[in-house]
Amino acid sequence: MKRLLILGPLILFVILAGFLAVGLHKDPSEVPSPLVGKPAPQFSLPRLDDAQQSFSPKEMLGQVWLFNVWASWCAACREEHPVLLELAKTNAVPLYGMDYKDTQEAAQKWLQNGGGNPYIHSVMDETGRVGIDFGVYGVPETYLIDKKGIIRYKQTGAITTKLLSDTILPLVKRLQAE
Repeated sequence: MKRLLILGPLILFVILAGFLAVGLHKDPSEVPSPLVGKPAPQFSLPRLDDAQQSFSPKEMLGQVWLFNVWASWCAACREEHPVLLELAKTNAVPLYGMDYKDTQEAAQKWLQNGGGNPYIHSVMDETGRVGIDFGVYGVPETYLIDKKGIIRYKQTGAITTKLLSDTILPLVKRLQAE
């Protein structure tokens, strides 16, 4: 009995240390999404450039495209923005955006002051309801959606040039060829 009282806490400590060691080697930016492999949530939201017009993912069926969630108040979005501007110049994949929990005025001003608008269209999700449907943890987040409207990849956090060239664009090419 005395032996069990000594070994019990030691065994528990070793198990907890093992979980901690495994957790420390994981990338905290890799947040698994239950939506990867499932249809992208459907919505119709007003466009940022013209609130009288709307955009819906249904318009993109038959195309591989990126959906980037951003906001004018987002610091990481500022880091990501030059990468998206360069991506837009390549025409490698259609890029659409969603301004998340923001105002139209602040978003438009941010795009003007940030060096330009990389998006074909950006929509406004002022209340965050569509963001909830997509499982947005924070901004920026980017979803790669295939020709059938299935989410094939999710990036939580800013897209870097390396991530774009090593992961996203090769997947885009593969999906476009399917």
